[in-house]
Amino acid sequence: MSNETKSGTGIIRKVIFVPMCTIFVLIILMGILSPTTFYNIESAISNFQYNWFGWLYALMAMVNIAILIWLAFSKHGDIILGGKDAKPILSRWNWFAIALCGGIGTGIVFWGIAEPIFHLNSGIPGTGFDPGSPEAALEALSVSMIHWGIPSYAHYCIFGVAVGFAIYNMKLPYRISSTLYPLFGKKSFTTIGNIVDNICLFAIAVSVSAILAVASLQFGAGFFAVFGLEPTNLVRGIVLLVIVTTFIVSSYTGLQRGIRRLSDMNAKIFIGLLFFIFVVGQTRFSMFFTVEAIGRSLDQFFPRMTYLSAIEGNMWPMWWTVIYWIWMIVYGPMVGLFLGKIAKGRSIREFIIMNLVVPASFAILWFGIFGSNAVKLELDTGGQIWNVIQTQGLEASVFSFLENFPLPMVTSIGFMVTLFLSVVTLCDSMTSTVASLSIDIEKGATVEPPNNIKIFWGLVMSSVAFLSIVATTSSTEGAISVIQSTKLLPMTAALPVLFIYVALAISMLKMFTKRESYDVAYYPETAIIEPELIHDIGDEEESA
Repeated sequence: MSNETKSGTGIIRKVIFVPMCTIFVLIILMGILSPTTFYNIESAISNFQYNWFGWLYALMAMVNIAILIWLAFSKHGDIILGGKDAKPILSRWNWFAIALCGGIGTGIVFWGIAEPIFHLNSGIPGTGFDPGSPEAALEALSVSMIHWGIPSYAHYCIFGVAVGFAIYNMKLPYRISSTLYPLFGKKSFTTIGNIVDNICLFAIAVSVSAILAVASLQFGAGFFAVFGLEPTNLVRGIVLLVIVTTFIVSSYTGLQRGIRRLSDMNAKIFIGLLFFIFVVGQTRFSMFFTVEAIGRSLDQFFPRMTYLSAIEGNMWPMWWTVIYWIWMIVYGPMVGLFLGKIAKGRSIREFIIMNLVVPASFAILWFGIFGSNAVKLELDTGGQIWNVIQTQGLEASVFSFLENFPLPMVTSIGFMVTLFLSVVTLCDSMTSTVASLSIDIEKGATVEPPNNIKIFWGLVMSSVAFLSIVATTSSTEGAISVIQSTKLLPMTAALPVLFIYVALAISMLKMFTKRESYDVAYYPETAIIEPELIHDIGDEEESA
């Protein structure tokens, strides 16, 4: 490898960069020239995936959970990523904050109120409960907890474990394809590996684009609620520009100065908002109702995870449960790459606790406090939040909810700050990840990719996000449809990533059952990895 690569400037991986540039240029041109075609293609792809592979998405969620349970409770849980002498690069608090805010922090901000209220008023097929009834309220909150709890984080965590082990113990390059080495050997770094990395880079980019699109919609609703500013596409475009500028500037400073500080601040605001609503809201009711909802979630965990409406044939699973599993599978490579990168010096058991158990518990608590109070308010007022959703969209639900508590202006601004920091934190890390996949760097897990590549991908992802909004607003009627349509964007990459998950599960089983052959950090004498593939990753990040 050249000195230029070692300095962190990197060498473009033409087999990755050129195809992806071509695809995204075509997507952007289509979005500009024919927004309706852009939307129709998204819709056709999503329908095909659900109709033929919905069963496999549901099954994969269970497989991922099973593998993580096996790793956590077996001897493999004691494995230190990087070897027994490896030192952590982050404190536990910073690790938690980044795991929370870099995972689905943006999701719980948006859906913590919107989803329970939607299910309460629309009903959930197969339950037999009338929409708007107390029974429907409990079912609505419990289903939301399942959607945003263990299954969602399992998709991220499984990829994170594989990436961390591949780059720190197997000492392979910082790529998704490295996780498949036990299955394909050196072919993981030839044609097969290039295909895998192209698919995952595309998945990461469209996932970030979808997150940016939803965030801009919610910011538009927030500006309307707080300042009376009409949420036009111009306003949403300006919001995207501010977000992109901020995370590009943040990404210049690297992990320690940028993401760590943003996530630290954001996690504290998360906790502050949660505590505030718990204290000033229906405290007793939220405690009782949260425990009830957790109990219902445990009782219905597997039936709800795998509900596909095979007999009834309704589309509810497509728009909710299955689309969540599709979302998280698409987001898996994106979040898993980053989580694996920052986990050096931690055991696999610690990794699973910090990236599965802890954030999923926080998400359940968030839904419990905010969802319980929202449901209580909805039942007491005869549908206040639902009326706002129908006229202003799902993105307005948070601000309608906050109007009923003390200091609504302050808390609304607090929510927008939280959303802003969540999006910037996530996009900061993902821009670096996408840029890293686009280039060859000898120390791929520790050397920051060049800033011009980060800027390029930041602009590409924000452009696709804006075009997604324009396409859906010009092709659908009603704000609810805009949000639902934006869900379709990540699904364009989901099916290939699903098969990568299947290969990953097989590769991980081989990786750990024949660990002496692959763990260079612990067993250098018996490891069979070719010397020319081994990348000895250094400690560029200071321990926090």
